[in-house]
Formats: sequence, structure tokens, C-alpha cells
Amino acid sequence: MAHNLLNRIDQRTRLAGHNRLALLLFRLGGRQLFGVNVFKVQEVLRRPPLFQLPGLPPQFAGAADVRGRSVPVLDLGLAIGHPERLADDDAATQYLVVTEFNRSVQGFLVSDVERIVNIAVEDIHPPPDLGAESTYLTAVTRFQGELIQVIDVESVLADITQARMDATLEPEMALPPSAPQMQVLVVDDSRVARQQIRSVLDQLGVGVTLLSDGKQALDHLLQVHASGEDPVARYAMVISDIEMPAMDGYTLTTEIRRHPALAGLYVLLHTSLSGVFNNAMVEKVGANAFVAKYSPHELAEHILARLNEVARASAAPA
Repeated sequence: MAHNLLNRIDQRTRLAGHNRLALLLFRLGGRQLFGVNVFKVQEVLRRPPLFQLPGLPPQFAGAADVRGRSVPVLDLGLAIGHPERLADDDAATQYLVVTEFNRSVQGFLVSDVERIVNIAVEDIHPPPDLGAESTYLTAVTRFQGELIQVIDVESVLADITQARMDATLEPEMALPPSAPQMQVLVVDDSRVARQQIRSVLDQLGVGVTLLSDGKQALDHLLQVHASGEDPVARYAMVISDIEMPAMDGYTLTTEIRRHPALAGLYVLLHTSLSGVFNNAMVEKVGANAFVAKYSPHELAEHILARLNEVARASAAPA
């Protein structure tokens, strides 16, 4: 089943911008169903032989030779501390899910792979509020009566590898002293991505509003407009993820362009899906720019270009 599971993945990309989320469902031992955005998935294989690499954190089972390239393999059940994970490693991890995001390829071991399902966004909800940002869930939903926990694999990987949440920008990457105070709206369901983008904006001295999905962002912008404030004047730009549960970035951009009070907003789409990104879709929905995750310097260059443009416009005589 796993061998043929992704043979129609190209068709799944047509869901983008239609407020539906395609999830690959799997288990980590026990009955609990988990999901991951199918656009991050390259293929699913029976667990291949693994070889060891020195210095890997204990949550890594090793590395696999996948089509001639060495792919680091994370035991996902062990990594998130799943209580139903079986003690026997071989029994607990029968399948390898090969993913691509943030410009890298990563393998995750899971116990069983179920199917790909399409979920309407109105049936996808934020994870329970546990009073902390340590959860690895990005959303929860149901399919045929079963609870599905959608995992933020970017956060899992970043926490285990202790990836830096920031990067120091060069001194020349700075706004001119005469630049006005500016605000940027950031929309991303991954806490890792939000922290990374915030780090760049903080170093540039730019104010930031952080939201976790497209629906929140659209509602927020409409509330700003309803209060009598011009959203285009308030925000120099909107930086939005594409793959989000409640409303994806394509749909958010489309709704922004449809609304007369929002249409002038500058929208930069920022996605980890470098392997399947659809440039035609970006042009269709009217986004101004696109940056693949995650290069802080490339992101900073795009942000600086836009903010310098706003600064020049504000300095120009009326």
C-alpha cells in the first residue's frame, strides 16, 4: 500500500487555494492517528536498512540510502515522546516517510501508514492550548470519527537538533536611519518559522504582529479596517506561509486581493515546500514575491527591498 500511496500527489497540489488540506495519515504505535501535510512528503517506503552516523542525537535511528542519497532518519515516535510507541524499535518503525522542507530532505520512521485524506479547513482546529509553545501539534481534526493530530515536523526537527532560531545579519543589511517605524504582519502555523522570521525583523528594528493561520490574519486585517485604520498604511508587508490548516496562503492572498481595503497590501509568500512549489499559482493569486524557507539572509534581502521601497515613498514630497 505504501508503495503506491503517493502516486497521485501531483493531483493533490490542485487543492492549494481551495481551503482543503491534504494529510498523510500514519500511526506511531497504538491507536492514535497522526497527520503531516502531504505536500512535504516525497515518498513512503518500507523501513530500509539504516547505517549509523557519529554525533547524531539519540532520537535519530541513523541514515538511509534513498535513491543514491544519504537521508538522516528520525524515529518520530521517540522524538515526540509518544506514550504508545512500542519498545521494540523494529516493530515500532515499519515505514520510512521521506520528506522535503526547508530546502532539505529528512526521513521519519513511523509504525504504520494509513492513507491520504482531504480535509475541509472548517474541520481543522488549533491544538489544545497547554499554556506553552512546546507542543509539536500544529492542528487537530477528525476523519471518519477518529481524532487526527497534525504534527509540526519542522518544530520537532529543530528542537532535537537544537537548530538556531535566529541568524546574525551583516551590518550592511539595515534600514537607513531616516526610515519611519514600520510594522509587518507574519502568518505561519509553525512556531519555529514564526521565531525565525521574528528574529530577522527584530534585527531590522521592525515591529511585528504574529498570527498562526490565514483565517486569523484575514479576520485581523478586516478588524483593522473596521476600526477605521487603513491596513495598507499599518503594515508595510504581509509575510505568509502557504501550507496552513485553517486557510492557506494562496487563499489568504486571494481574499486580500479581492477586498478593496486590503488589495494594496504587499504579500510575500514564504514556504518550506521548495520541492513542489507552484510558481504559476503564486502569480495567479497575486502575491508580490516568494521566498523558500529557510534562508534568513535571503528573507532579509526581500524584506529590506520592500521596506526601503516604503521608506522612499514616505520621504517623497507629496
